Amino acid sequence: MDAAIGFVVAHGDAVDRARLSRLRSGTPVPPELLDVAEAGQTPDGGWPATLGGAVGSIDATCFRLAELDDLGALGRPAARHALDWLAARQLPDGGWDEDPALADDAPEWARPGDPEARLYLTANAGFWLSVAGLDARAAGPLDHRVGGAYAGVVQAAAQALAAQLAPDGSWPSFLAAGWLSAAVLHRQQMYYESARIQAVLAERMPQMSPADVASLAATLRRVEVGEEQWVLVSARKRLAETQRSDGGWDSDDGHQFDVHTTLTVIRACRPTSAD
Repeated sequence: MDAAIGFVVAHGDAVDRARLSRLRSGTPVPPELLDVAEAGQTPDGGWPATLGGAVGSIDATCFRLAELDDLGALGRPAARHALDWLAARQLPDGGWDEDPALADDAPEWARPGDPEARLYLTANAGFWLSVAGLDARAAGPLDHRVGGAYAGVVQAAAQALAAQLAPDGSWPSFLAAGWLSAAVLHRQQMYYESARIQAVLAERMPQMSPADVASLAATLRRVEVGEEQWVLVSARKRLAETQRSDGGWDSDDGHQFDVHTTLTVIRACRPTSAD
């Protein structure tokens, strides 16, 4: 952990270091850095997939919410606006799909109209609405259900995800859809369905990239899956084996994202008492 912290300090920018400080000790983030982290939001509430884009992307918005979560900014207006936008984009069957206008530039995991991408996006949007719902409204009646203001939205998402599970716990989509679905289902107390997915993930752990393992572990810990669960024990072992000599971990998206991956590992492995 000390080596990981040193890597972020040496190679991260001001926002990265603010994320690190808050993850380690809960240090409040200066408002000007929060403004930087929130930049580029479209008027309707989403964030675009490309710099200066005009169309909000579900995948890009969820990525930005993950950064804002590290900064303690899910209760700020920008994140609340984004969560409202995500909830409004839910389809009648409980799922999500990217805007067709993004078809030419979308990566395979977010391609409009693709069933595998749709399941991944449903898991991703459902996850952030589940964990951020209690921070979503500045006013109005307090709703203590999972998802808070979006309880009905995330319940429908969980049902849509559960309907796609095969008897052996596998799912017809990308790897990340597995741990995101497991988290959504765990929060809905659909423990059997979540455990089936976790068992599949634990079997695949030795072949996973460090970035995938970090995201898996951080996601499940965010919904309070116990550290003693085998999938998280396996994840910590895999991360220990793949840490580089400089303290960082490889991103799947190029070395410019190694700091982000390392911050995800720190979130996944920090002591429970720091939460």
